[in-house]
Amino acid sequence: MVKTMSARILLIEDDPDINNLVTINLKAMHLEVESCSDGQQGLAKAMANDFDLIVLDLMLPGVDGLEICRKLRADQVHTPILMLTARDSETDRVIGLEMGADDYLTKPFSIRELQARIKASLRRSALLQAPPEEETLEFDCLQINVAQRTVKLDRTALDLTSTEFDLLTYMARRPGHAFSRTQLLDGVWGYQHAGYEHTVNSHINRLRNKLETDQNDPRWIKTVWGVGYKFVARN
Repeated sequence: MVKTMSARILLIEDDPDINNLVTINLKAMHLEVESCSDGQQGLAKAMANDFDLIVLDLMLPGVDGLEICRKLRADQVHTPILMLTARDSETDRVIGLEMGADDYLTKPFSIRELQARIKASLRRSALLQAPPEEETLEFDCLQINVAQRTVKLDRTALDLTSTEFDLLTYMARRPGHAFSRTQLLDGVWGYQHAGYEHTVNSHINRLRNKLETDQNDPRWIKTVWGVGYKFVARN
């Protein structure tokens, strides 16, 4: 069970009504909330403080949400990011995920769904803080050290986000098993929600960019048409 009393949330949202509504409801979950309405100020806070989660609006004055994501990830800040966006196109959501967001929620959203997403993120964070499992997964030239949360390919360390690491490890523990996108959402993100399968697709694409030599003929993560994806231990 997540001990939400100690969880610290940074909310970066310029709409005062949404900012106030989200803050009230997160505090009702016994979360510590620090909020701001300016992108530049939000970026500075995210860089300077140790938060458990950042709830980030896409459209912000000063620096927009995409640029905040990019700068945080470039500076090796891996705090989970839940992006709020009024843009409903698939392209905008994919761009947000590719910039480093871990999840997204389209406005208008229900408070219950927002709370569910935040609980799922905090559950994952709690697992990361638990005593590490003494486990190493090795497949030819690929090594996944679960305890240290590191991945090496041909002895070269890969720079994976927390979600990318969790996704790879989840699949690699059952090599050859075909996972549906819904199963991956539930197993890695901690929730099931029809219509959010593109979250999985985007993270798989990012993983492949880091793992695969040939994107058109992936070695490690194969598409199973009509089902989803599977991790392949060996050709």
